[in-house]
Amino acid sequence: MRTLSTGNARYSIWYHIVFLPKYRRKVLTNQLIEKRLKETLVGIANEHGFAIDTMEVVDDHVHLFLSVPPRFSPAQIVQMLKSITARVLRKEFAKEIKKYLWGDEFWCDGYFVSTINDHTTKDEIRKYIENQKDEQQRIVKYNSKQLRMI
Repeated sequence: MRTLSTGNARYSIWYHIVFLPKYRRKVLTNQLIEKRLKETLVGIANEHGFAIDTMEVVDDHVHLFLSVPPRFSPAQIVQMLKSITARVLRKEFAKEIKKYLWGDEFWCDGYFVSTINDHTTKDEIRKYIENQKDEQQRIVKYNSKQLRMI
């Protein structure tokens, strides 16, 4: 895995993050919303020094595989990604989103996060994320306990 650096640290911190729209509504099926979501996530990553390796937006959840500087905790990363994207999407697609969601919330409160270790390789996570749209018609076998937790 690639080692990155800041002024004070060299690091290799990789997270697989999954988060869902409120009530697991299929609001992300709209291609314009999906495109804007991806653009916004890339913008957030660039602004804060994250490196997105792989990203997939599925009808009812988002997968990100990214490296982040050590100054950010997983909770801070998810909070930042969810709050900024919710604000942007609700502002730009208010009418479309109202068909699926009501109130002010866009994302559900929970999320899934895992780090890369000896048991899970970077390639396995990358393949899993890239195949999400193909797998949607089949039973998800990857860590189903963690995904149910969300």
